[in-house]
Amino acid sequence: MTAPSFPTGSILGYPRIGRRRELKKAVEAFWAGSITAEELESRAAELRRVTRERLTSLGLGATDSSIPEAFSFYDQVLDAAVTVGAIPTRFESLVAADGTIDLAGYFTIARGEGNNTPAEMTKWFDSNYHYLVPEIGPETRFHLASDRLIREVAEATTSGFRTRPVIVGPVTFLLLSKASEGAPEGYQPLDRLDDLLPVYAELLAALTAVGADWVQLDEPALVSESIEVPRAEVLAATKRAYDALGAAPVRPQIFVAAPYGSLDDALPVLGETPVEAIGLDLVRGSLPTGFRTEKTLVGGVVDGHNIWRGDLSAAFDTLEALRSLSPSVAVTSSTSLFHTPHDVADEPLLDERLKSWLAFADQKVAQIATLATGLAEGRGAIQGELDAASAALADRRVAPGVRDGDVRARAAALTEADFARGDYAERLAAQEAALHLPFLPTTTIGSFPQTGGIRKARAANARGEISENEYIEFLKSEIKSVVELQERIGIDVIVHGEPERNDMVQYFAEHLDGFAVTQNGWVQSYGSRCTRPSILWGDVAREAPITVEWSAYTQSLTDKPVKGMLTGPVTILAWSFVRDDQPLGETANQVALALRDEIEDLEAAGIGIIQVDEPALRELLPLKKADQPAYLDWSVRSFRLATSGVAPKTQIHTHLCYSEFGVVIDAINKLDADVTSIEAARSKMEVVPDIQHSGFARGIGPGVYDIHSPRVPSVEEVTDLIEIALGSIPERQVWINPDCGLKTRGYDETVASLTNVVAATRAVRERVHAH
Repeated sequence: MTAPSFPTGSILGYPRIGRRRELKKAVEAFWAGSITAEELESRAAELRRVTRERLTSLGLGATDSSIPEAFSFYDQVLDAAVTVGAIPTRFESLVAADGTIDLAGYFTIARGEGNNTPAEMTKWFDSNYHYLVPEIGPETRFHLASDRLIREVAEATTSGFRTRPVIVGPVTFLLLSKASEGAPEGYQPLDRLDDLLPVYAELLAALTAVGADWVQLDEPALVSESIEVPRAEVLAATKRAYDALGAAPVRPQIFVAAPYGSLDDALPVLGETPVEAIGLDLVRGSLPTGFRTEKTLVGGVVDGHNIWRGDLSAAFDTLEALRSLSPSVAVTSSTSLFHTPHDVADEPLLDERLKSWLAFADQKVAQIATLATGLAEGRGAIQGELDAASAALADRRVAPGVRDGDVRARAAALTEADFARGDYAERLAAQEAALHLPFLPTTTIGSFPQTGGIRKARAANARGEISENEYIEFLKSEIKSVVELQERIGIDVIVHGEPERNDMVQYFAEHLDGFAVTQNGWVQSYGSRCTRPSILWGDVAREAPITVEWSAYTQSLTDKPVKGMLTGPVTILAWSFVRDDQPLGETANQVALALRDEIEDLEAAGIGIIQVDEPALRELLPLKKADQPAYLDWSVRSFRLATSGVAPKTQIHTHLCYSEFGVVIDAINKLDADVTSIEAARSKMEVVPDIQHSGFARGIGPGVYDIHSPRVPSVEEVTDLIEIALGSIPERQVWINPDCGLKTRGYDETVASLTNVVAATRAVRERVHAH
């Protein structure tokens, strides 16, 4: 019997949260105890059913494996870990006698419990999605511990769909893992590849048994040059893995997908293995040269990372060129579409002209179906759709606001002096004289819990049920309460809590020219956390102050220093859907100039500390080393452009989170911020050696409270983290702060945690002063 060919049109993945965040709401209801595990399973099954039917209606085949079975309750890397039995030893009590783990246990690994800290979280390649880092050691006993993916494929088969199961591939899984705490020095998880492969082979056989014709193994680590394992070892592991899986006696056909960049030297390696199809990201990557194969090449020509309608004619040209490399060519998205919102038609408030330039997940599926028709029937069959996309692209180029002469003239007039502050020693002396801060000053990152009351008032104001003046008075009462709370706990540098901000990027997007915001454009950030990226479509300018009124009001309530809070230019770009018609560095400088005006107004209003958050600095770092220097240059310069207009006595802070900082520590230093706060609690201060070895000489606040978990860290735990920091960083440089903002936390845990943080800080102060 001839094996089914790869579908001519497919996608690598689809949003899994639901059009109205149904999954988020169900998961959080389960955590709250208001629904059972069975009810959560039922709601998830309904979401999967709706997704399959929706994708079929958009042009994918119901029975040709074009629909990916890529659901996750929390995270696809955690799913892979649970599937192969890679449970951290501190959670062994959650594992049943048969080696399985239930839903409650699955979520406990992600969120932690009691003294058991959750799995570490970090960014998924160069995206704003966070994955949970598996912990692999010699003690890890790989075995097929979960049949969830098998059951989901069987569920689809029973309902008349032949879907393609998706799981993180074995090489990427091990490369993204970290060595467990007890692992010997020099050990790396990739050492366990030969132990892991039989489990994948067993999984493939089980998927075949329930009707899978194809399986998708995601191997994005193969495109990255930021992996610490030597490239030769990565390529050897890839060959060994896919030779072994290709030789499995019972298996579906194997499709290896490699999103986020070019496979480069990994492509011929995969080409020598028995896999049947290879996915190429031809948006971030380029068409291979000097390569020929009989395998199916699946061209990712529709951008899964952004929301622009794009140049469909050029995409089809690329697919036709791909035919010179293989007689069998298919079309797909460059990455999973879970990076994009569901449907642009679900945005009634967006300008119709802007909407004509956009393609969310559903529109991208339709584009792929169009291109698949062209592959099957020729360009003439789709010429009308290609012409319509080209017309939208041409309209976008000439639309008002896309290019603003005043904004461009200001950017063109910049000189090197606009990107530099004075000597740090001079600044430090001026700031010490102005601020009078204690040893180990305490602060928070900015936001305080966004309560139901805050969200309700915001919604009521948007609906016109309360007046603008009533809403402002409500926000002032929230700020006053937050200030009083910080003073009661003993925090040294006060923040206003950001009750007026729906999101750290969207809030600024709503006040800057060149941006639009969505109503239902939710995408998953991590777990149940979703964001609505703004759309940066035109030249950026600030018409009026944005945050000054709130910061000035806060300063009127306290004698302690107040920290003004802004989101930095790189993060605004990273967490928005950004225009793709000019270099990112040009767009970053436009945003930086708008922020520069805001910072100067904050300083004029008497705010002596201003934080410009750049948590996405590491996130946007290109995966290819050749592209990294240019990125680090423009990203650093945009931050310095925003922050270099202030006097020496004004203290500039920045904040970075959830990334491996060793790679960009030099760039962090070049930001020239007076104080830098960073995520460090969940990883137990792993970043401290990088800080020490870099010779970082300005203020540094390695986080001592992991805010992405509901756990309350004990005084002892926080004290230990502070002591680790002081063991490597000069005492005068260290600040004490949480890992990140407190927006997603509840007040009870926030108060308890901050109280413990201050108590630990005071204990360490007393110990140091005693000596």
